[in-house]
Amino acid sequence: MLPGYAEQVLAIYQAGIGGGDATFETTAPTWEAFDASWLTGHRLVALDGGGRVLGWAAVVPVSERCAYAGVVEHSVYVHPDARGRGVGLALLEALLASTDAAGIWTVQSGIFPENTASLALHAKAGLRVVGTRERLGKHGGRWRGVVLIERRSPVVS
Repeated sequence: MLPGYAEQVLAIYQAGIGGGDATFETTAPTWEAFDASWLTGHRLVALDGGGRVLGWAAVVPVSERCAYAGVVEHSVYVHPDARGRGVGLALLEALLASTDAAGIWTVQSGIFPENTASLALHAKAGLRVVGTRERLGKHGGRWRGVVLIERRSPVVS
């Protein structure tokens, strides 16, 4: 994910935000804030043949505590026009290969229960449901829960 993709990456993020079931965020950040928050070694984009960004995936550490050094939270966003074409799965599989190679033992995320396409994608990629966190936060004036999913690396011991 290079800075030259910033505008497209943030537009895809904003499209996901606008759909209402992707995140608690209400607006995409500036590129500077976005760039500073995601781990640089695990930020991916999927491109079409013309160099257009079809989707992106990235991770953030869940904690600065040393016990959680190998635990990250991830996000995967796909351009609305590219959904249903395997872009999300390709990004997620590449991201998991990247985190495995880096010694990251847990990749996790929270997904709104209404986001059934994302839940299906993650199940297909081997992430499991740990549980549901009910009324975790307010979003659009209403309480939202999230389904907590995770994957333990099969290669990191």
